[in-house]
Amino acid sequence: MADFAQNGIIGTLHNLRNRSTEELESELVQFSADTPMSLLLPCLFSELEGPAMGPIVEELAKIPYLSEIIIGLDRANEQQFVAAKKFFDRLPQNYVVLWNDGTRLRHVDATLQSEGLAPMQPGKGRNVWYCLGYFLASGKSKAVALHDCDILTYNRSIPARLLYPLAHPSFHYQFCKGYYYRAANGKLNGRVFRLLVIPLIRALKTVLGRIEYLDYMGSFRYALSGEFSMRSEVVTSLRFPSDWGLEIGTLSEMYRNCNLNRICQVDIADAYDHKHQIISEDDRTGGLHRMAIDICKAFIRKLAVEGIVISGSMLRSLKACYYRTALDVVDHYHNDAVMSGLTLDRHQEEATVELFSRVIVAAGDEFLNRPDESPFIHNWSRVTSAVPDIYEQLLGAVEADNA
Repeated sequence: MADFAQNGIIGTLHNLRNRSTEELESELVQFSADTPMSLLLPCLFSELEGPAMGPIVEELAKIPYLSEIIIGLDRANEQQFVAAKKFFDRLPQNYVVLWNDGTRLRHVDATLQSEGLAPMQPGKGRNVWYCLGYFLASGKSKAVALHDCDILTYNRSIPARLLYPLAHPSFHYQFCKGYYYRAANGKLNGRVFRLLVIPLIRALKTVLGRIEYLDYMGSFRYALSGEFSMRSEVVTSLRFPSDWGLEIGTLSEMYRNCNLNRICQVDIADAYDHKHQIISEDDRTGGLHRMAIDICKAFIRKLAVEGIVISGSMLRSLKACYYRTALDVVDHYHNDAVMSGLTLDRHQEEATVELFSRVIVAAGDEFLNRPDESPFIHNWSRVTSAVPDIYEQLLGAVEADNA
């Protein structure tokens, strides 16, 4: 499925000859002597009862190079936490479960709240943030990969391909983003990326002119993937949103903190399918509607940081430009799907574009009307400065829960 183009401003690592997972893992075992590696799994307890997580754990149990697996568990009572521990007992690697709803971690959270440093809303962003804090506190690894826990087409080549660019001794990457194409059951998926992110970036370039940040974001083949990896030295300064802007916010942070030559993307799967969100056209608090608002705000906030003046007239021009650009993109994707023998509902695609065009203005209005909004979670560098023993508190809470 790969091409060989390097047509962005970050490196693209293709899957050109389908090296076996065993071959990659054999090298990663050697690399792990100098670059120990961890895997981070943010999950809900309900995902342990779903169709994906069991096969994922069976695949993870075969991985020979990981120093530790860090599991962030959300929405679990005590009985469910015990069940989760039993669920993961089949893993031969060292692993810990961060019981985010447990008394001990709630106490750590309360300590941070007293300093105004705790994440303000529940969700994946908060889960990932605490898991990264544990990763830093344990100090067992120099690189960490993260992937979602609802992947129905999971293969252990995913963490191998995510971590290889960071662990190879002659590479110098600090951050790696996974990409893949989204199709399942004969249907082209990935609506938010295809119909919002791609045409929005193109429209922003038309309205604002050439901006390196937009060239950077446009280089990612799937900017909304939940799979990425990073070296420990960049984790401490990472600030990202706690809402659906997590993926865009993380890429924006890497743009701010890393030399572009230290950022890459890698082809991690020939096929990828996971849980799909409903559009929720009439409810802006859920589904793809909420996701689109948060993503648009993440872009707008970053552009404001870059010195771009956001105004009502700019948003109206952006909406019009986006709408025309997105309709052209629908044409291309429809033809692409037909040629590949896939289905694409053009009416639904264009209706989704109409919703997203309204979302752009709504997100811009929220940004303009709430200039004091601060959705970012504080980075761990600031947290350890304010609470010097926070790593010890976090380690103690997790170890006591897992004892």
